[in-house]
Amino acid sequence: MLLLIPVFPIAWAGKEEESVRIRVFYHDKCFDGACSAALFSRFYRERIHNDVEFVYTGLVHRAGALFDEEKFDGEENAIVDFKYSSSPKITWWFDHHESAFLTPADAAHFEQQQSNRKFYDPDFKSCTSFIAFIAEQRFGFDASKVAELVYWTDIVDGALYDDAKSAVEMKAPAMKLTMAIEANQDPNFVKTLIPLLAYRPLGEILKQPLVAQVLPPLLERHQHSIDILRQRTEEKDGTIYFDITDHELEGYNKFIPYYLHPDSVYSVGLSKSSFRVKVSVGSNPWSRREPRVNLARVCERYGGGGHARVGAISFDVTRADDARRAAGEIVEELRASVRNQA
Repeated sequence: MLLLIPVFPIAWAGKEEESVRIRVFYHDKCFDGACSAALFSRFYRERIHNDVEFVYTGLVHRAGALFDEEKFDGEENAIVDFKYSSSPKITWWFDHHESAFLTPADAAHFEQQQSNRKFYDPDFKSCTSFIAFIAEQRFGFDASKVAELVYWTDIVDGALYDDAKSAVEMKAPAMKLTMAIEANQDPNFVKTLIPLLAYRPLGEILKQPLVAQVLPPLLERHQHSIDILRQRTEEKDGTIYFDITDHELEGYNKFIPYYLHPDSVYSVGLSKSSFRVKVSVGSNPWSRREPRVNLARVCERYGGGGHARVGAISFDVTRADDARRAAGEIVEELRASVRNQA
């Protein structure tokens, strides 16, 4: 894969006197998104400017416009672990998703831009590890300070667990934090968590009141979601299908379907929140049969995207029938691909 990074030298801006206000946009409801924002903030403070106020804004994939340009109101504006914006107000961008560009025009804009502060490489398992690499190689940042964060974001975002049981039982601190980030409904939770992720060990963060008080109900919810998915999931021709739009479970652990159906290759699930109906499309990281369908490309046909092995599509909350139709078409396509493999 071609590494689309400008190759001219990077100049360190130095530590100036004036305070700077930076708005950091990150992939919300996502462990890698939160960790990317945390690592970027630490890198920026240590290598670009030490007197800085960070303002965090979560972004989610939804039907329609993904960005509100009125919110690009920082003296600098950064987007991490989310799609590209060609707005001149965006001064930093890091992403690793295969579907990083909304349009061919955005991709062309990135390739032609002269900034040395916008970077893309879909070969990285996590955006956090990508930022750490660039910050170290281009700006002299000491990435050893964030080694634990990089290690776990690669595992979580790259689905590098030993088995589905490890992913679902969530014994490691990173897994519990992932659950809290994905399932918590407080809009300020992740924004408050990000500064902790930048400087504190994950095990220590679990003990903070912010996290400790929300874990027991979320763990109970997790067990409830396993029971629901046990009832709703159906596997046929190596592909799992389920519809839980009648439950408030959008932040369910995405590995539960493979935990329940270990011989599966793919999964397609429908879930619902207040603003969207989501079609989640994934592949079993522990399957004995190699997934051969690029799921990012499948999702792009319906306006979504993601990675080769996992993707999603967001429909407006009023378009549940369209979401269900798309999910059905994808299920049939994936089941046919598995049958053809046999």
